[in-house]
Amino acid sequence: MGYNKISLSALSDFASGAKDFFFVYKSFNSENDFFLSDSLKQVTGYSSDEIKALPKNIYSIVHNDDIELIEKTFNEIRSNPSYNSAELIYRIKTKNNELIWLKELLNIERENGEIINQRSVVFNINELKNSENNLLKSRDSLRDLNSTKDKFINIISHDLRSPFTTLLGFSEILLNEQDISVEEKNEYLQYIYDSSKSQLNFINCLLDWSRLQTGRIKIEPTRLNVRSIISTAITPLTGDAVRKNIDVKIEIPSDLFINADERLISQVFINLTSNAIKYSNEGKDIFISSDRFKEGMIEIVVRDEGLGIAEENQSKLFRIDQKFSLVGTAGEKGSGLGLTLVKEIVDKHLGQIWYYSQLGSGSEFHFTIPEARNLILLVEDDQGTRILYKKIIEDALKNFDVKFAENGYEAIRIYKELLPTLLITDHDMPLMNGIQLVEAIQKKESTRNVPIIVISAKLTDEITRKYLKLGVDKVIAKPVDHSVLIQMIQECLY
Repeated sequence: MGYNKISLSALSDFASGAKDFFFVYKSFNSENDFFLSDSLKQVTGYSSDEIKALPKNIYSIVHNDDIELIEKTFNEIRSNPSYNSAELIYRIKTKNNELIWLKELLNIERENGEIINQRSVVFNINELKNSENNLLKSRDSLRDLNSTKDKFINIISHDLRSPFTTLLGFSEILLNEQDISVEEKNEYLQYIYDSSKSQLNFINCLLDWSRLQTGRIKIEPTRLNVRSIISTAITPLTGDAVRKNIDVKIEIPSDLFINADERLISQVFINLTSNAIKYSNEGKDIFISSDRFKEGMIEIVVRDEGLGIAEENQSKLFRIDQKFSLVGTAGEKGSGLGLTLVKEIVDKHLGQIWYYSQLGSGSEFHFTIPEARNLILLVEDDQGTRILYKKIIEDALKNFDVKFAENGYEAIRIYKELLPTLLITDHDMPLMNGIQLVEAIQKKESTRNVPIIVISAKLTDEITRKYLKLGVDKVIAKPVDHSVLIQMIQECLY
């Protein structure tokens, strides 16, 4: 026998408690001479007796895709007397139905060319294999990125140089030719202006996309009213729409709020609406709508009745390595990077973007952005007052939740964790009064602009002035009329 009883016992003791390997010994001279170290259970979840009861012992739990390799190896061992060792790498399904990778170092002992026993040390290499797979994925991803980079550089190099033909050409004419009429001079200057404007837009899009890619632009989400932010963002496009007699119709409920970076999300609205105007014929309408998409997300749709996008060009949208741009219905030129930037911004907000388009029938772009949580943080040390205010608010504002803080220190912690929609605080509190709380929050959260309402039974003109100087939205004296409190909240939020 290859292992005597003492050596088997020693192996069992050595492997006891091991989580990363186990030993296997099998004699082909005796059916009962089959040894598995106790550490088998730590690796596979099965006991030795459970594995021995299986038709092919340990190989009975091997993944189907790896069985062929094992059978091929053993066929070679049986047919070639000089083949006495092998290395097998395969997957097994543990007792908990988890797939893990094993590496088996197999040694065969022969007598007169016949196999008399098999010894194996089997290692759990799951962590190593996963790391290897991750490295391979990273390698492939880097190859793709490198290829994309090369295509991108080629596109950018062309687009950065291209406008200078117009700029330099018309500038040279204006500088060297004295007998140019005013009409021609204005025409050439218009070409220079349009080309410069287009190039500036291209460079701005490129810089923003690059900064988002490298993390140099920090996303700073705030609570934004969807209808208000869209109306504000697209106001600069009014002139373009008026010149083409295009009506931009905004159909958005007033109670929809998103949690987004105001500057970046405004750029999304500008780019999509600008494209819709650019590719629409005179007298057509553009529709911007929004509604709740699924739990926690708001969907926004920009739809036009314009040129549409041919099917063969649709796969080029949102891609930095395949620039695609159409000339607008009035000859407007685009940077070709607008939609790429839009997708990058939506992705950074953990949203999704998709579109429907048909040549000659217009396009509609859909994207989702996280909905702002409707949460009021109420800072009040009296339990009865807290319960009363909570009932008043939640009865009147069905889509709002109220969270409590008993003092200023607790309020600062909750404020940072939950990012409330509105803060309501009592002025007269232990440990930290309302003024100190507002100052602390404004110092720690200087980039966020959360409305604040202060309630106090000891209001004076001086205290009120201090709060207003700090930028507090409303200061109310106790006792508070229920309808007045609700009105104040609505004025702060809508």
